[in-house]
Amino acid sequence: MSEIIATYQIRKKTDNIYQIAENIAVGLTVGSWTDLTELDQKHLEAYKGRVVTAEQLADDLFELKIGYPVKNITGDFSSILTTVFGKLSLDGQIKLIDIEFDRFTEHFPGPALGIEGIRQLIGVERRPLVMSIFKGIIGRDIQFFRDQLREQAKGGVDIIKDDEILYDVPELPFEDRIRAGAEVLAEVKKETGKEVLYAVNLSGPVFQLKDKAVRAKKLGATAFLFNVHAYGLDVLKAIRTLNLGLPILAHPALAGALAGSPDYGLSYSLLLAKLTRLAGADFILFPAPYGSVPMNAQDAQQIVKAARDDIGVRRTFPVPSAGIHPGLVSRLIEDYGTDIVINAGGGVHGHPQGAAAGGRAFSEAIELYNGGQTGEAYQEAMRLWAT
Repeated sequence: MSEIIATYQIRKKTDNIYQIAENIAVGLTVGSWTDLTELDQKHLEAYKGRVVTAEQLADDLFELKIGYPVKNITGDFSSILTTVFGKLSLDGQIKLIDIEFDRFTEHFPGPALGIEGIRQLIGVERRPLVMSIFKGIIGRDIQFFRDQLREQAKGGVDIIKDDEILYDVPELPFEDRIRAGAEVLAEVKKETGKEVLYAVNLSGPVFQLKDKAVRAKKLGATAFLFNVHAYGLDVLKAIRTLNLGLPILAHPALAGALAGSPDYGLSYSLLLAKLTRLAGADFILFPAPYGSVPMNAQDAQQIVKAARDDIGVRRTFPVPSAGIHPGLVSRLIEDYGTDIVINAGGGVHGHPQGAAAGGRAFSEAIELYNGGQTGEAYQEAMRLWAT
C-alpha cells in the first residue's frame, strides 16, 4: 500500500507507547476502529494509518513512525499537514520531525533552477555565492534604492535581496523597484561583466500574488524573495507552478513560532528545508548557529542536509544568515561546504569603506580560504570585526 510516513518525537511518561502510537494512527485516519462493524472495517482498512515503529529514546522521550495511506491526502501541503499533524499538534508535547514522501514527491515542483541552475545562470561554478541585503531602506525613495543597489553590486556580490519587511510601500513601490533594479544591474553588468540577481519581495494580498509575479517577470524581475511561512507553503507552490523560471528565496520569518520549541511544532529541517524545497524554493535562508540569531548547530546541519539530499527534486541552496561577517567565511565553508550562499547585511554595509568594499571583503575571504591572498577590503573588515 502506498503511504507517506511521518516521524514524531513525543515526551511522555508511559509504559505503553505502542498503544499511544496506535491511537494516533487510527485517530488521524479512520477516527475509531473497534467500534466499527466488520463491513466498515473492511471498507476503511485501506484508509487506516499504521504504526511503523515506536521506540524509546530516553526516559520520557519516544520516537514514533506512522504511515498514512496516500488515498487519504491530496498533493497539497494543507492536506498533508492536517492529516499527519492537524489535531495531533494540540495534544501535548509532540513534535513532527520528518515526513517521508517516497513517490508522492511527484505532486511537488521543487525549485525551478536549484543549485546547478543558479550557478549556470550567474556563471559561478564552484565557490560559495555571496548575497547582500538592503539596509535602512524603509521610508527611502527610489534614488536611495538605486544608489544602495549599485554600491552593493559594485562589490561583486552575486545576489542582492530586499529586506523581508519591505513590502509594496508608497515610497518604494514594487514595480518601481523592479524597473530601477533592472536598469542599475544592466549598467553594472556592462561595466563589470558580472551577472547580479536582485530578489524583490513578492508581497501583498494573497489572491493577487500570482498576477503580481507574472507582471514582475514582464518588468524584468530576476528573482523573488518570499515570506513563505507567513503566507503558507501552498502559496509558494502556486507561485512556483507558474513556471516563470525565476529563482525564489524563502525567508524564515515566523518559522521560530512554528519550529522553535524542542517539544512542539515541526522540526526546522522539515519546515525550513524539506517542505519549502518541495514547494519550490531555490534558496533556504536560516540563522547560522554562530551569528546574531543563533540556531542550534545540529538543527542548522540538518537544514543544510535536507536542502541538498536526493529526494526527487532539484537541490536547494542553503543560505546561512544573520550576523555574518567576513571572518566567519572559512567556518561557514568548513561546516557546510561550497554549495551555500553566504548572506550578509551589516557585514557588507558596516564596512568602513562602504558596501562595495564590504562585498569585496567577502570575495577576498573566499579567496583566502582557497589559498589566495587577501586584499585591503578584507583586512579592513577584520580590523573592524576584531573590535
